[in-house]
Amino acid sequence: MHALQLLPLAGEVGSTQLVIAALVGVASIILLITVAKLNPFLSLMAGSAIVAAIAGVGVNELFKSFVTGFGSTLGGVGILIGLGALVGKLLVDSEGANAVVDKILGSAPLALVPWAVTLIAFIVGIPMFFEIGLVLLMPIIVLTARRGKLPIMLIGIPVLAALGQMHALMPPHPGPLAVIDALHADLGLTMLIGFALAIPVIIVAGPLFAPIAARWVPAMAPEQGAVATTQNTTYRRPSFGVTLATILLPVVLMLARTVSELTLPAGSPVRTALEFVGTPVVALFITALMSLITLGVRTGRSMSEVGVSVSASFGPVAGILLIVGAGGGFKQTLVDLGVGKVVAEATSALSLSPLLVAFVLAALVRIATGSATVAALTAAGLALPLAEGLSPVQVAMLVLAVGLGSGVLSHVNDAGFWLIKEFFGLTVVETFKTWTVLTIIAPLVGMVLLFGVWSFVS
Repeated sequence: MHALQLLPLAGEVGSTQLVIAALVGVASIILLITVAKLNPFLSLMAGSAIVAAIAGVGVNELFKSFVTGFGSTLGGVGILIGLGALVGKLLVDSEGANAVVDKILGSAPLALVPWAVTLIAFIVGIPMFFEIGLVLLMPIIVLTARRGKLPIMLIGIPVLAALGQMHALMPPHPGPLAVIDALHADLGLTMLIGFALAIPVIIVAGPLFAPIAARWVPAMAPEQGAVATTQNTTYRRPSFGVTLATILLPVVLMLARTVSELTLPAGSPVRTALEFVGTPVVALFITALMSLITLGVRTGRSMSEVGVSVSASFGPVAGILLIVGAGGGFKQTLVDLGVGKVVAEATSALSLSPLLVAFVLAALVRIATGSATVAALTAAGLALPLAEGLSPVQVAMLVLAVGLGSGVLSHVNDAGFWLIKEFFGLTVVETFKTWTVLTIIAPLVGMVLLFGVWSFVS
């Protein structure tokens, strides 16, 4: 049963009351974590209860929504985080991550290192979901920062910018695909314009913003956690080529799936096979199995020794999974109460540019619910009338405006906010000063560029 069916009072709650409930709930979570020093997992649960009390919905009923959101979030990203942590641990323990870092630091001057990791994240982010790409690249981020004696945000911000914008703007990510379908946009044209738009946005929000973020939060790479290193000189270190091939394997599998869906007829045996192996969970599972060989037994370790690394990879991410799941639960609470719908309907009544309306709709729903996909779908449905009479290029730009809006202002109701906070070892305030600011800069830069192009094609 869907969680909406478990909230019989949701339709009777006034719009103003819903907005107030959401705002107080978000503020409560921030205060509980930063002032009361309560664990984020418990704070997010408490925030959901506060929303329930203000909205006038029974706490027992509302916590069913929280549990639904918790389960769906972990069902979507929990396995991916676990498999990614496994690959990441093997990358570190085999010193394969060191091979990549050696190549980066050896081939690029120190000043260009943020640009080098931006390029890697851009390639990885084309077909790969944000969470998977981040988990896989975390060992590279941490070791590059350590070896270069650089603040971690100087390396992390470019990676986050590239992964985040590819997720918001480019198929095969679910939000852009859903909006393209809803607005009947041309897929190829949207991808072409999206690539052209993503590059300058990533540059500004990534390597150009990174030095500023590093000054605001000069934290160095954490020594312990999900990407802690285990130096070992007894075994062979995998080569740069083998390590990079392992990292890029899920990228290749997911990209092959996308190409097959665009070029091969439905029901084709080749397409069916590629659709299966290109499913994110399957692609990362295959990569995890491959890493047992390329980053494990091929380095001279026995399977029992490799198993020690595998077992050690899961413990550090347990707390992260609980917090990420709780973020998804709080998000689902807001969605099921109808907060996003209230915000979207109020915005759609304004007489503004179609491009701005699409962006604002997605942005407000994203801020209210914390879900980029929910924001994209909601905005696409409400922006459909705006696409009437527009040229194919303009419709493609409308899709990208929704994508940019769906990535605005990540904060405490976004599971990704907590993932980044925990992985980078930041405080809530530091996460706001880095990741949240990035999610303001990137959409605004993108919209300025879109408006510039819109003025020429209108």
